[in-house]
Amino acid sequence: MIALLQRVATARVEVDGRVVGEIGRGLLVFLAVERGDREAQAERLIERVLNYRVFPDDAGRMNLSVLDATGEVLLVSQFTLAADTRSGLRPSFTPAAEPAEARRLFDYALARARTAPLRVETGRFGADMQIALVNDGPVTLSLRAAPDN
Repeated sequence: MIALLQRVATARVEVDGRVVGEIGRGLLVFLAVERGDREAQAERLIERVLNYRVFPDDAGRMNLSVLDATGEVLLVSQFTLAADTRSGLRPSFTPAAEPAEARRLFDYALARARTAPLRVETGRFGADMQIALVNDGPVTLSLRAAPDN
């Protein structure tokens, strides 16, 4: 499972011209589910997302998590993060989970994130989404929770 975090001042997701999710200061998180991922990966990844220290403290150092900073989270499914781009000029999406399993694990991760004491918004799984954001920093990081073998 892969998460791409962007620290944002604001972010929103639109589907068919309608806003379906919007946050202020916080994290825009693109989440990809890979073949072989299970609930354990979703648990670990969401725990890391919520506690990863990417917000500045009083000294300006990235020492605060989104929880510490009283931020918000916008969680968006994005299977293209799972693409195999090692060769050729076209990505292969073989590493991505099948849509039904990806949706199940994305929903699981979303439910886990919503147990945290902060606002969590989302896009619409499988939809053609337009995403607008103001990247703060810019700060963009990739996190991964690999399947247990």
